[in-house]
Amino acid sequence: MTGSYEDPRVVRLRTAVSRLRRELATYPAEFPDRAIAEDELAALAAMVTHGVPEVPRLRRSLLLIASAIGSVSALARGLSDVRDAVELFGRTPRR
Repeated sequence: MTGSYEDPRVVRLRTAVSRLRRELATYPAEFPDRAIAEDELAALAAMVTHGVPEVPRLRRSLLLIASAIGSVSALARGLSDVRDAVELFGRTPRR
């Protein structure tokens, strides 16, 4: 198909974010920062619908999500997949 190229990094990030959002939605226990994780995952999902997201914004969202759900071992694999997908975009350029 011509004109239908999509950056594989974006596809991978979209998939990882979607998976973690589903895992978080079905996680039965409440925890203090759950709303923060849900909000940032929603922000990441929105970012990947508009092309290649900005690396600093990706890293900020990843940090907030990791801080919010980092101690929930049941979500560790999903969080790791999101982190790996963010890493595909490279490092934040130094100023």
